[in-house]
Formats: sequence, structure tokens, C-alpha cells
Amino acid sequence: MSIWDKLKGELIDIIQHLDDTSNTIVYRFDRLNNEIKYNAKLVVREGQAAVFINEGELADVFKPGTHTLSTNNLPILATLKGWKYGFESPFKAEVYFVSMRQFTDLKWGTLNPIMMRDPEFGPVRVRAFGTYTMRVADPAVFIRQVVGTDGRFTTEEITNQLRNLVLTQFASAIGSANIPLLDLAGKYQQMSDMLGSAMAPEFAKLGIEVPKLLIENISLPEEVEKALDRRSSMGVIGDVGRYTQFQVADSMKAAAENPSGTAGAGMGMGMGFAMAQQMAQAMPPLSLAARGPGGPPPLPSAAQAFYVGLNGQQSGPFDLNKLEQMGRSGQITRETLVWRDGMAEWAAAGGLAELAGLFGPPPLPR
Repeated sequence: MSIWDKLKGELIDIIQHLDDTSNTIVYRFDRLNNEIKYNAKLVVREGQAAVFINEGELADVFKPGTHTLSTNNLPILATLKGWKYGFESPFKAEVYFVSMRQFTDLKWGTLNPIMMRDPEFGPVRVRAFGTYTMRVADPAVFIRQVVGTDGRFTTEEITNQLRNLVLTQFASAIGSANIPLLDLAGKYQQMSDMLGSAMAPEFAKLGIEVPKLLIENISLPEEVEKALDRRSSMGVIGDVGRYTQFQVADSMKAAAENPSGTAGAGMGMGMGFAMAQQMAQAMPPLSLAARGPGGPPPLPSAAQAFYVGLNGQQSGPFDLNKLEQMGRSGQITRETLVWRDGMAEWAAAGGLAELAGLFGPPPLPR
């Protein structure tokens, strides 16, 4: 030890810490051989607390202000040590300066998707992320439970543990909230408050608190989001048949304006046939009264299926089993008009060989 270091040890100490970093939570004051003189001055600034540790035991916690270290303001330490000389000689101790300010813009997010059950989409996996702020609420508990003997404790050393606590509570909160996925965006504030309240007891055990926690986004897997986008698009389109007709008509106009000669004309004809097919599928079946005498019959939907004229309306198509039931119940008779693929026009059901057996033998003439 140099003579200058020895002389410094005999001077009255001034113990203080000016922090120019943005992530330091706790800083241990360095003093030669940890020797602090009697009547040393301890300067604690606003936003700080000073924790006094003597030989491994927490002696006292000092709030902002200038304090003279003597038996008058260190009664706990005096009781612990029982100094008969009133601290006239240096005693070995450590001072930890704890930042009491809020540390902002700390990030949290799910490492793996959280499985939940949605009333509309069923089981889905969601991810979430956001930010939070934290501050030390109880310096003594924080030193005991978290810091230990770390000479410089930063936010990076605790954010992983805090994130895990947040995620555990978030999984429980979103699972019990029973909020549909499509309504979550309007419930972020409600869920943030619920999550903050649920986490408070766990953080208090570490001597810290989270004044603000925000949920910035809750997202679905990419394939689910794409399916929702398609569903939204269909909702915007509305009537699919009319939309298809509009697309075909627009394509026909573009083909007609294309000066590519025969190819353009052929494309226009093809699109015209496609439009006609789409329109035929989109239109409802015509009633018997609405169809003119020269109009073509509607396209059949299956082989050996018959359309039936009931009360002036076209019904069906019906297969033979259904027609047999209708015959037994009296819904159709021999005189009921029917039509199937391959017939030139509507005919009475009793006049067709494949249907004549449905009605039994014809009545004898009188």
C-alpha cells in the first residue's frame, strides 16, 4: 500500500455515485479495503437508495439526502456490532447504490406459440409481444433475492427472468379471458391491465414492480392469417356469381380491344362461352310458366334424374327412389309432367317406360 492510499484511509469519506448509464440498476461503491471511516458522508441523490451491508449482513437502507455515518443514524449496525469504541476506527462495510427510477422500453415476447381454443376457429396457436417498465420497489429485498454480491447489476441480467414471468401469466390470462380472436385487438388495454395485476405478487417477491405493461400485438400463424384474408376478401366481394360475371365481361372487353387478330377473337369466344356457363350456373331454375315454348330445357345434374313440374314450378332433379316415394305419397301421378336429359320436351310420367311401374297398372277404360 502506498503512503497516499494510507493517508486517504485516514480522511473522512464521501460516499456517492453518479450514474451515467441507462441500464445500471445496482452499483457497489468501491472503497479501499472496504474501510469506511466514522462520520463519513453518504450522499444519496434523488432516484437512488443506498443499502448498507456490513460483513454480509444488511445494516440499513438510506433514502435521498446527505447522511453522516455514525451510531446516531446506524442504530441497527451498532446493535449488530456492539462497538464499544463508537466507530472511532474504520469499519469494513459495503454500500450498494440502487437506482429507483423506472427502466422503460423493456421487451417481452413469446418464444414459442401458445395454444388456445377459440369459439369460432377452434384450437389455434398465437404469438404475442409487447413492452413494459420496471423499477425497484424494495431495495433490501432486491439485494437479498436478486443481486447478491454483484458489483454492477444491469437490466440485461434480469430481463430474461422477468420475461418468463410475464409469459407464464400471459398464457394463463389469454386462456381464461374467453375473448374471441377477432375481438382481441379491441381488448389489448383490458388484457394489459389484467396481466399487470396478475404479475404484481410475483414481482413483489423480487422487490420490484412493473408500473406499466403493454401488449403491442397478438398474431396468428401465417397460414391462418392467409385464410382469414381470403375470408375477408370473400366478404368484400359479396355475390360470387355476379363478381365472376363482372370479371369475365371485363376480360371479354380487353380481348376485343386486343389487335391480335384471330387469337383475340378465339379468346373472346372462349370467354363468352365461360361467361354463359357462369351465368347459367348463377341463375335459379326457371318455372314452367316462365320458360317459353322454344326455350331449351335446363341442364341435368346427374344421369337418370328427373325434373318434375309441381304446381307450375320446376322441382328436382330427383332420382328414381325419390320419385317412387313421391308416387306412393300422391305427390306425383301418371299425369305429372317430367323431363330428363335426352328428352325433347316434357312428358307425362305414366307415359315413360322407366316410370310407368311407379304407379301400378293403368285404370281400365269404362
